[in-house]
Amino acid sequence: MRLRPRSIRGRDTLVAAVLALLVFGAIAAAADVSARNATDAARLQDVQLAARRASGGVRDGTLATPIPDDSRGRVLVQVLGPGGHLLDATPAAAGRPAPTRRWPPPAERVQDFTECRGRGPGGACWTIEAIRVTTAPDSVVVYAARRVPQYLVSGLLEALLAAAVLLLSALVAWVTWRVVGRTLRPVEQIRVQLSEISASDLSRRVPAPAGEDEIAQLARTANETLDRLERAVARQRQFASDASHELRTPIAGLRANLEDAAMHPGDTDLGEVVTSALRDTDRLESIVTDLLLLARIGTGGTAAQEDVDLGALARAEIERRAGAAGTAVEIAAELAPDVRVRGVRMQLVRLLNNLLDNAVRFAGTRVEVTVAADGGRARLAVADDGPGIPAADRERVFERFTRLDTARSRGAGGFGLGLAIAREIAEAHGGTLRVADSASGARLELDLPPAEGEDG
Repeated sequence: MRLRPRSIRGRDTLVAAVLALLVFGAIAAAADVSARNATDAARLQDVQLAARRASGGVRDGTLATPIPDDSRGRVLVQVLGPGGHLLDATPAAAGRPAPTRRWPPPAERVQDFTECRGRGPGGACWTIEAIRVTTAPDSVVVYAARRVPQYLVSGLLEALLAAAVLLLSALVAWVTWRVVGRTLRPVEQIRVQLSEISASDLSRRVPAPAGEDEIAQLARTANETLDRLERAVARQRQFASDASHELRTPIAGLRANLEDAAMHPGDTDLGEVVTSALRDTDRLESIVTDLLLLARIGTGGTAAQEDVDLGALARAEIERRAGAAGTAVEIAAELAPDVRVRGVRMQLVRLLNNLLDNAVRFAGTRVEVTVAADGGRARLAVADDGPGIPAADRERVFERFTRLDTARSRGAGGFGLGLAIAREIAEAHGGTLRVADSASGARLELDLPPAEGEDG
């Protein structure tokens, strides 16, 4: 048997109800004791005053007959002689039997007590003071009695207090149920919305309530997680689309060459077929490597980061290219010292090489590389003296497999992934990569945040 409610709303309501029962029960018990003590003290004071006034009148012979009643019948006063004969009484007590059969002895002339007659709803209890006027054997006894309220005798007070406790606890439970339900309503909306989100449609978001409480933070965190998930799925789809689109041509060419060689082996130059197949294989390998790098960067991998001197990194790559044969383009450099950023060194090297490859491919005779600290940011710029990039295409060149229909796509152009990879790396490092204004040719500027502790 499951006693613990499954919902937070039910558990909070149960806890609130139990606490309310305990608190209100303690208050009710204290109120019951306080009420009884207060009424007992008031009754005892009334009967003591009436009994002692009558006793004094008997001793000095001034007691009137009938005894004056200052309590409007609330206190019954009787004076009894030996044998229980009624000698005097207040009008309300005349003709009534003595309130008690207890007769105070000479050694204990004054007695205060409560005596009950009968039980149940018809029973009655009295608060009584009995005073033996003298110590003589034939002394009269004065009795003063006041009835205990019926609600104290029958248990009605306790029943009313118990009912009040139950009512107040039920009210607390109801208020808790409503308040917790209203508080958790956004959580239920978030749960329903999340249950409706599927892999085929990740564009939906959970409702985010205003404020800074835990539920608002939960909604924002859920939406941020959905944003990351949507971007990751979009990258996977982009990868599949790019791979199927770009790999189809070299695979088809490779297959055609091999099938032609297999069908007409006597008419085929084996060396040329092998050379063509190797070129297609190299192209496939390059495309797959670039696509995998894009996918890896997009997932925010956990590659180790380190402080990198951007100027030293650029100098090393420029010197490496200067030592390589086969290029007639001059690479000039203006590199400020100690411009440090934090990132993955190999990815930054890839970014720089992509920018240099792009510049060298389209430069006329000169490429210029500059590294400087600018406005609290680390800036690397690569400029060439080629045909430049039209203003309308400055964002399009960063799209995957984009090749401009201008002189910048002449000759043995790349696969259209170099600048896309460079921008992905820049954004993964908290930076930006853009095509800047230039008097001639193209100028690409990389801005990165400086390493911690650098004042720029």
